[in-house]
Amino acid sequence: MALKRKNKTPVAPGSAKRKLITYTNPKSPISEQYRTIRTNILFSSVDQSLRSILVTSTSPGEGKSTTIANLAVVFANQGKKVLLVDADMRKPTMHYTFGLQNTFGLTNILTKQTTLEATAVQSDIENLSILTSGPIPPNPAELLGSFSMKEFLDHSLEKYDFVLFDTPPVLAVTDAQVLANQCDGTILVVNSGKTEIDGLQKSKDLLQSAKAKLLGVVLNNRSMKDSSYYYYYGKE
Repeated sequence: MALKRKNKTPVAPGSAKRKLITYTNPKSPISEQYRTIRTNILFSSVDQSLRSILVTSTSPGEGKSTTIANLAVVFANQGKKVLLVDADMRKPTMHYTFGLQNTFGLTNILTKQTTLEATAVQSDIENLSILTSGPIPPNPAELLGSFSMKEFLDHSLEKYDFVLFDTPPVLAVTDAQVLANQCDGTILVVNSGKTEIDGLQKSKDLLQSAKAKLLGVVLNNRSMKDSSYYYYYGKE
């Protein structure tokens, strides 16, 4: 019998809510930059449809979770059905950002305790559903590389137009590498003035060795003198 999940709760107040600038202030320059990143992603491949996208970073604290949450919002704003999956089963954050319980989530689905339909939650944002991580398992990388994960991804793409995965940093653990080669594309988030060049190069090499399709890099927190934009997207 599938486990049941409580109904959705409102988007969290305070600092978590402020992370969703594309929702709270869609006309801001930063929100416009997220829409630019969305456009660049959609036009980054003319030969293949990009429907499953993984976002990771080199190290903790570089803004990957904030980036993917806002990208999920702007994809949903296009009228596409979007599923945002918290696949960071070591330090999950999406339940905080969207004000949800994390009793059941991806872990429970991969271990056959519940289903996507019973567990994904429709957010306050039209067309955007959230799947939290669920309980932290002892073997995240093994779960992400399992046949159950492949089944989950296939099933998700039957239900949604886009499936976005938040994963742990590349240099910390192998989770992102394990999942990246199952997704249509991968985006690497780096923090201006914080990320070291050697770390970025190693992250790129690790992803490419895992046969990930690296779409590009989001340079986070870069202050540009001639504008108020703080996000930059570039091909690797």
